[in-house]
Amino acid sequence: MSLAGRLPLRDRQEAGELLAQELDELRGETDLLVLGLPRGGVPVAAEIARVLHAPLDVFVVRKIGLPSHPEYAIGAIASGGIEVMDAEASALARPDQVSQVVARETAELRRRELAYRPGLPPLDLHGRRVLLVDDGLATGATMEAAVRAVRQGGARWIGVAAPVASEAAAHRLRPLADRLFMGALPEPFTAVGMWYRDFPQCSDEEVQQQLAQARQSALPH
Repeated sequence: MSLAGRLPLRDRQEAGELLAQELDELRGETDLLVLGLPRGGVPVAAEIARVLHAPLDVFVVRKIGLPSHPEYAIGAIASGGIEVMDAEASALARPDQVSQVVARETAELRRRELAYRPGLPPLDLHGRRVLLVDDGLATGATMEAAVRAVRQGGARWIGVAAPVASEAAAHRLRPLADRLFMGALPEPFTAVGMWYRDFPQCSDEEVQQQLAQARQSALPH
């Protein structure tokens, strides 16, 4: 699979359309659930779900960073009350410091869940085939947290899809996911946005609109 010849991609919508064309093996899978990582992964996931005729939802995951070095992930919390912590890495900080970070990230996770999934029951991943989608993977840390959380949530198969990713991110995720769908692995990879011509910040409102459209189209007509 390669979108390398199409770089830079026009925008997230085109990225999703092109990546979806490479996912024929998933077409017709009745238990497939496409989950976009907010915010930027949702527009990409929406196109993939549309082409595959699969349900779309959002999977909110928040990295738990080491208090002294927030970019260093020591765990994650995710939709459905899932918590994945690296005991060895967590021991590098005082428990009260870690608790403060967890509390802060839990508040943000709940805010996003209320914004994106108002009034909806928690995701039931048990026994499902899940495709996790983001708009690009630089380090792969957030996606790793998502994969571990979805695995803990009971998914029986996990695929990871991204239009662009670094070699390092692919290497990091390969042992964790059942299947990787990486559109292109360009190097040197310094930031996701460099591989898009139009890469604005996604707003909560845009994510809400994408999800509302997908839920509306899934209703029986």
